[in-house]
Parts: sequence; C-alpha cells; structure tokens
Amino acid sequence: QVQLLDSGGGLVQAGGSLRLSCVASGRTFSLDTMGWFRQAPGKEREFVAAISWDYGTTNYADSVKGRFTVSRDNAKNTVALQMNSLKPEDTAVYYCAARAGRTPQPLATMYDYWGQGTQVTVSS
Repeated sequence: QVQLLDSGGGLVQAGGSLRLSCVASGRTFSLDTMGWFRQAPGKEREFVAAISWDYGTTNYADSVKGRFTVSRDNAKNTVALQMNSLKPEDTAVYYCAARAGRTPQPLATMYDYWGQGTQVTVSS
C-alpha cells in the first residue's frame, strides 16, 4: 500500500505564490509517476501537472504552464508544486496522486493513489 500526504495550501492574494508538497510512504518502489490535480466547487477534478520519478519528465496543463513548476526529490520521496502568479481561478482543493507507469498522464483515472487534498484559495 502507498500513502500520500499533501500539504502547503493556504490563502494568498492574486499574484502571490504557494508551494505544495506531497510525501509518499509505504510501497513507494511501485510508483513511477506523481501528479497534481485540483477540484474547484461544482467542477470536475482537473489535471495540473505530473512528473516521472526516473527522468523527471514533466507534463503541465495549459492553464498553468509558465506559472507552476513540479519537481521531485527521490531521496525524500517528495514531490513539490511551486505555484507562482496565482490567479483567483486557481482556487481549488489540490490533490497529490501517484501511479505505476512512467508516462506523466493527465487522466485522473490512470492514478492509483491519492492524497487527502489541500485547500488553495486565491483572493482578488
């Protein structure tokens, strides 16, 4: 089994920055890719970014390209999401996810494990 603990959310003004973290524990050797998704009230969960553990291959949603950066620390089994130039439309609960498979997939159904979520609120 794998456990994911995501953290780092909060309240920030538009234009500000936040850094989310996700720590994986348990059978982490079975994981190949980590992803971040978000879900705003009344909306479906959507892909934000993903990174592969081995080569660090990344994938980003168009809405966050150039503003968000996903990174990983293999030694600490940690993935981070640096969010800059935040906008009110970035407000959502952000979820860390993990999957076996090296392609940083944008589909939520491709991920096997999920964190509990962390709230990000961007005020205008």
